[in-house]
Order: sequence, then structure tokens, then C-alpha cells
Amino acid sequence: MTARRLRRGGGMSRRALVLLVLGALTVLGVLVPTGPPAFASQVGASGPADAPRTARARPNIVLLVADDWGFTDVGAFGGEIPTPRLDALAARGTRFTNFHVAASCAPTRAMLLTGVEHHRAGIGNLIESMPRAHMGRRGYLGSLDTNVVTVPTLLQEAGYRTYVSGKWNVGTEPHNLPPRRGFDRSIVQGDTGSDNWVPTQRYLPHSAAVQWFEDGRPAVMPERFYSSEWFVDRMIGYLESDAASDRPFFGLIGFQANHAPLQAPREFVVRQAGRYDAGWEALRRARRDRAATLGVIPPDVPMARMSTHRTWDALSETERRHQARSMEVYAAMAEAMDHHVGRLVDYLKARGQYEDTVFVFLSDNGPEGSDYATAQPWLWTQYSQSIDRLGAEGAYAIIGPGWASAAAAPLAGYKFVGGEGGTRVPLIVAGVPGAPAGALHHGLTHVTDLAPTLLELAGVAMPGPQRDGSPIEPISGRSLLPALREPTRAIRGPDDTLGYELSGDEALYRGDLKLARSLPPLGDGQWRLYDLRTDPGETADLAARMPEAFASMRVAYDAWAREHHVLPMPADFNAPRQVTINSLYNYWLPAYGGVALAVLLGLGLGTTAWIVQRRRRGRLASRTRGRP
Repeated sequence: MTARRLRRGGGMSRRALVLLVLGALTVLGVLVPTGPPAFASQVGASGPADAPRTARARPNIVLLVADDWGFTDVGAFGGEIPTPRLDALAARGTRFTNFHVAASCAPTRAMLLTGVEHHRAGIGNLIESMPRAHMGRRGYLGSLDTNVVTVPTLLQEAGYRTYVSGKWNVGTEPHNLPPRRGFDRSIVQGDTGSDNWVPTQRYLPHSAAVQWFEDGRPAVMPERFYSSEWFVDRMIGYLESDAASDRPFFGLIGFQANHAPLQAPREFVVRQAGRYDAGWEALRRARRDRAATLGVIPPDVPMARMSTHRTWDALSETERRHQARSMEVYAAMAEAMDHHVGRLVDYLKARGQYEDTVFVFLSDNGPEGSDYATAQPWLWTQYSQSIDRLGAEGAYAIIGPGWASAAAAPLAGYKFVGGEGGTRVPLIVAGVPGAPAGALHHGLTHVTDLAPTLLELAGVAMPGPQRDGSPIEPISGRSLLPALREPTRAIRGPDDTLGYELSGDEALYRGDLKLARSLPPLGDGQWRLYDLRTDPGETADLAARMPEAFASMRVAYDAWAREHHVLPMPADFNAPRQVTINSLYNYWLPAYGGVALAVLLGLGLGTTAWIVQRRRRGRLASRTRGRP
């Protein structure tokens, strides 16, 4: 059966059904550059000439959220991928080099929208990998709790026009859809991802259907689109429909780039040809060196050990070609997103609103290193992985652990993992009045810091302890405005702590130190201590050399975990296996439960009939033998 037939709702063959059932029972995997252009030369890229500036007391705010980008994917952070529009924003504003998020999408988005730590906001874990014993308990609702208020709600109440397009992923209950969370207009994908060419096509069997909502109601989606282009089109459409308004606006675009499946228009893919033929080890070194040259990281930092993969030289020629093309598609998807960000910038320039707009760009977590090897039975019925089709409609590309380790260079780990490669991502803030251009801030910052920053920029007060007579969670982040206006100024002091937990990976930050442990398969469950100022790749464990700091931070983490309602993981917890179990409940049974029940019932009736018939024949034979 072809992927096209499945998308059109055609019938399912017996072989395809068997493969799908096998896929549900299979344990899923968790889940050299050709010379990058100089950052200064990239900054020169621009759109139409700026229109005259219109004075505005409160700025417009554009929040751009990329999906699964690595720390050095952006050119301004050391990457070779052409990202001229993001680089132009970086040259105009500030790059935050020690900015942290959660290692998966929904927890980060909860903190971004509310400024509240994700357990206290209701999304202690991604629903797809949450142990079933945790589901529904305090902090583990899988969607925003009713005890948090969102930044767009506060901005809307203060007179801002508010719009969102793209990935949402913080809840699909009526009270959690954008209209009830502060947005005037919205077109959102409620779940974790989908195909980038065919919006109704699932990327993995996590749910029975992709959930799209427009202004809080089920959306009628086009048969085909390209996600980055369409999300920007919709945002521009919202802005154009209210172009006569003199009120400032807040616009959030949640891109799917670069979430699996990696897909991009062919014109972007062909531009990457040959860029990655030297392999992931060469790319890691080049990115580390380039990031050091740009001042993003200190010079000569140790390189993190790569995570669970073969060396480039160990691959066959065919494997190298396939892997290189997959990374070309990854780069093309990022460049295409950058191109469409440029279209929004050009629109604002033409409207005379660019100078009055603050831009915030970040990734929701680090690059995805899942290889999906054990998901192949499902993917065979949905997608092609032919090298000649990668990037196109009906094809499925991923970068796997090798390229993900390079995309996060020089950091350790990637998406789903508590290492810096999973939780430290690029942040660019541009257009803040009084902020110097082209600045770097190296202090510890966090995604919860963006909520108070945006509220302060807009002149909106922080929410009080109660709302409509009910207590609400206070914003835990700190405004970044002091660092934006004075980049050497720290947001947190040397004794301030910041805790973290997701799927059993735990960490506590204090000054330059990080206490951390990661569970298998990438970790061994042991606590370690690192100095991130000199060792952002977490290569040297300092626990034995700094026993007092290690012990005090262990005590501090335990206190933080209790305060934030962190539940202990089951002793036998395995994230890939849990993904399979949850997809069985969330997808296979809802989608094929009737078929499975009919098959089981048929097997049961058939077996019963066979047993009855066998016994009847036995009795008849016995009677026959007893006759003279």
C-alpha cells in the first residue's frame, strides 16, 4: 500500500495491517563544511528598504520558536547552514550563549508561555513518554494546568493584538486552546508534530489523527502545504487583516522545522549538495572552532564524546551517501525556515513596523538523535526512505545520533537527554530599545526568563497570586532586560540555583557548576559535577575534586524536586519502551481496536469451534471402536 493511498483514506491490506501491529509491539528507539560564509557578510542580507519608523510607546513582539535545532545550527552561533535572516537579527541584537530549555517540546512550550517551571505548569513530561502511573497526577497532566496564566493572556488584556500559527502542543482541551489562552486569532497543530507537506499525515503513530484547530475549532486544512511557508503566510494574513489598528501586536510562530520527518523544497536541498560529505566528526570540529571564533564559546574547549553511533569511516559508501543526504535535507529545512522568517521581516519593513518590533528566536530543545530503527515496520507503510526522494513529499529523513551530536557541538547529548546538547539552545533577542547591537551574553539564563522579559517590554505587570479568586503559580523566571541593555550583567548570582528534571534526567545549576545525572541508554544513572564555563561539553567530572559543592548541590536538588512535585521514575522505566506502550493506548487501540477485537473474537470462535469439533469426532470414534 502506498503512503498516498493511506492519506486518502483507502483500504488497508492484510500485509500492511500486520506490519502496523508489529510496529506497535516493537520497542521504539528514543525514539565537513565547504567553508561557511563569514558572520559579518551574512549580516548584510536584507529585504526591502526600511519604511519610516512610526513611534510607538509599546513594541510589537514576534516570538519565533524553531523545533529541534542544535546549539550551533544558526550561522551566528557557529554553523555552516545559511541562515542570513537570523544572523541579521543576531547582529542587530543579543545572542544568549548559556540559555536553557527542557529537552523536549511540550515542557519547554509550557514554560515559554507561562514563565512557570514545567512541572508546576502541569507538563512534567511529554505525554508520549510519560509513565502511565504518572498520568493525571499533580504536575503530570500532559497539558497546561488551570493554575497558570499565559503571557498572551496578559498582553491581550493590556490591549495587544495577539496571534499564533504553527505548533501548539500544550493541550487540546477547550480551556487550553489558544482562544482561552490569550490569542485573538489562531491556527495551530495541537500535537507534537506531523508531515510538513501533507498536514493530516502523522509522522509516528502517537495519535489517531493530527489535531489542527483554527480559532479553537477543528480546522479544515489544505491537502498540501509546506509548513514553514504556510505558518508565515497565516501570520502575515492576521497582521494584514488588522493593518489599520494602531495597537501593538504579539505574534507567535511555532515552526515544525526541524522536527521529523525532515522535509524541504528541492531548491533548498540542492543548495546543500556536498556540504556534509566529510562526515559528522569533521562537522563537529568545524562548528566548535567557528563558535569559538565568534566568541560563542571559549577557545579550545574540550569536545564532548559523541553519543551511541558508528564512526563515519565505518559506514559503507551507500550509508555515507544516505547519511550525507539526510543532513543536507536537515540544513535545507533550516534554511527554508530562515527564508520564510525573512518574508515576515520584509512585510514588517514594508509596513513601517520593523523598527518598532522586538524579535525573539529560540529552539524548543536540542537536535533529535532518535534513529527510529525499530519504527521501520510502521514507516514502511507510510513513507519512502529512498535517497533520491529524501526531503520530498512521501519521504522520511532523520539525522540520527551522529549528525545530532554534530548539530549540538561542542555539547553532549541531544533531544530527550539532560545533557547540555539537549537543553542548551540558541536564543536571539533583537530590537530592544537601548540594547547594543551584536552583543553576547554568557550568563546562565532560562526559558522561564522570557515571560517576565516580554511583560516588562510591554509595560505589563506580573500576575498577582490570585486570578478570578483562585491561586495561580507565580512566574519563576527573571527579566533579561538588564542583560540586554548591559550584556556583562548577570541575571543570576553565583549562589542562585536552577533545577531541572525530565524523564528521570536530573540537573541543578549553581553559578558555573552543573550537577547532573542521566538515565540509560545514554547515561548510567550516576551523579556528576561539571564546570560549564570551561567545560560546556561535560567531559570532566569534578565530584571527587569538589566534594563539598557536590554534596550541597545534591541536597539542594532534592529540595528543589520536592518543591516542584517531581515524581520518581519507575525502577524499570525505559523511555523507548514507554513510547511504544503509550502509542498502543493512544493510537493503535483507538484506530484499530475494533479490527483487533474482531480478529481476536474470530480467533476465539474459530478455536472454540475447532475444539468442539475435535471432541465430537473423538466421541464418535470412541463409539465406533466399541461396536462388534
